[in-house]
Amino acid sequence: MAIVSSLRDINLFSSLPSTDSSSGTFRPPPPPIPVPKYAPSRRDRNPKTNYQTDTQPKKPPQPNPALKLPHHRTRYYKPVKEGVISSDGDRTIVIGDSGVSYQLPGAPFEFQFSYSETPKVKPVGIREPAFMPFAPPTMPRPWTGKAPLKKSKKKIPLFDSFNPPPAGKAGVKYVEMPGPLPFGRYPKEGMNRDEVLGEPLKRWEKGMLIKPHMHDNRQVNLGRDGFTHNMLELIHSHWKRRRVCKVRCKGVPTVDMDNVCRVLEEKTGGEIIHRVGGVVYLFRGRNYNYRTRPQYPLMLWKPAAPVYPKLIQEIPEGLTKEEAHEFRVKGKSLRPICKLSKNGVYVSLVKDVRDAFELSSLVKIDCPGLEPSDYKKIGAKLKELVPCVLLSFDDEQILMWRGREWKSRFLDNPLIPNLSETNKANELDPSDKPSKEETVSNPNTVISSPKMISLWKRALESSKAVILEELDLGPDDLLKKVEEIEGTSLAAEHTYTAMVLTNSDGAAEDYVEDRDRSEEYYSDIDDDFDDEGSDDESLDPVGPVGSLPVDKIVRKLRERLK
Repeated sequence: MAIVSSLRDINLFSSLPSTDSSSGTFRPPPPPIPVPKYAPSRRDRNPKTNYQTDTQPKKPPQPNPALKLPHHRTRYYKPVKEGVISSDGDRTIVIGDSGVSYQLPGAPFEFQFSYSETPKVKPVGIREPAFMPFAPPTMPRPWTGKAPLKKSKKKIPLFDSFNPPPAGKAGVKYVEMPGPLPFGRYPKEGMNRDEVLGEPLKRWEKGMLIKPHMHDNRQVNLGRDGFTHNMLELIHSHWKRRRVCKVRCKGVPTVDMDNVCRVLEEKTGGEIIHRVGGVVYLFRGRNYNYRTRPQYPLMLWKPAAPVYPKLIQEIPEGLTKEEAHEFRVKGKSLRPICKLSKNGVYVSLVKDVRDAFELSSLVKIDCPGLEPSDYKKIGAKLKELVPCVLLSFDDEQILMWRGREWKSRFLDNPLIPNLSETNKANELDPSDKPSKEETVSNPNTVISSPKMISLWKRALESSKAVILEELDLGPDDLLKKVEEIEGTSLAAEHTYTAMVLTNSDGAAEDYVEDRDRSEEYYSDIDDDFDDEGSDDESLDPVGPVGSLPVDKIVRKLRERLK
């Protein structure tokens, strides 16, 4: 710094601009690089100021009409009546007994979103404008500046079950051939459901088809929406590779499995060969061909559910306002008969509710963790199947009343003793027990539970129990009656009809039909699917009834007692 200060005529701040004392203004030096000039942007950065400054204000851009459509969270509501609510030529949307249905030209039936979970009550309104959830019949190609692609020269063959590709061909998946067919017969094209199914399956054929699917996860899952429209194509894609499609049902549809099975057979054209719990095995038919299958258009989105009448009425049918309020108050302290889990199988729910109504006029079901729409659908199904009157859905619980016109299932059977009429005398308070002063001891009155009554009925049908019409029997006569019924019950339990087969020499041999162990695996197959059209000759029993050693012991005991 000492050297720099010793120099003369050196300005240490030469980079700073010099000030002009005459003008008294400051002029910045020119920049070393000139600033580029861009064209003004077309985008309005501040449209409000532009509208105010421009002589001709610009119109605001109109929104896309697709964004105007209401979605599931909007409060769109339009009341509808029975009949056609929208039409586009031959494509119509109809409101009827099956809810909202779609009619397309050439369709074999009216399309719906769900075929099994549609209420039987007509809707009163819709939550979105009436649009077809299918693709339009014709859609012009928009101009993209390029010509459309040329048609491919490769001829891709369609899937044909009658002429499948070879098993070892590379790049081709396995296609299941038709069958099973008897020896010497070949598949034939079927025009209707009976021709595609062919001859009824025998018992061993059903077992052969079901066994590979018992522990296989390749299945169609059927949930709260039930059997939907797009599942039709899904089931046919399963039938392309296998002869049987496994359908696993869970949740709301399992309350009425008979309805699910009926819809599956009616819409797909297959046959249910086995059903256990919520699992259904659907057979495609002996003469099924994937190439000639019925093809349906797919739904591109899920339509909004229509509005139905309320399930819970403030004054239910058959009750006054005070009685309904009293029932709802007492239902809070009532213990539920069962607890429904999420995604469970509720096959026996209708029977359990009917049995519970035999002892109480109020029944409650606990539904913790279930969606409100799920237990409301369950309540609507119970209202139709039991039948009953719905009172409340509070606290995730279904409260039901059996109604004025309820009749016991066991009163019409003369072999079963009458139930106690304690609950009929005081329907408003089924939980209260009668006091000792009101109870009158009657030896002829029997109070039994529904389970005990069903056991009595089974014992009477199997000859293990007998109703004594004469109640004034002495000890000796009563002992004889007991010994007689004991002997007949033993004989009925241990006696079987024997078949006598003749060998080649003509000598008779006793034949006892041993049960095959392989049939134990399929012992739970319903009796309704037994082989009815088998060609096997049936052998009539030739041996006399009561030819076992147990019958001889019973005769000796009877002779000693006499």
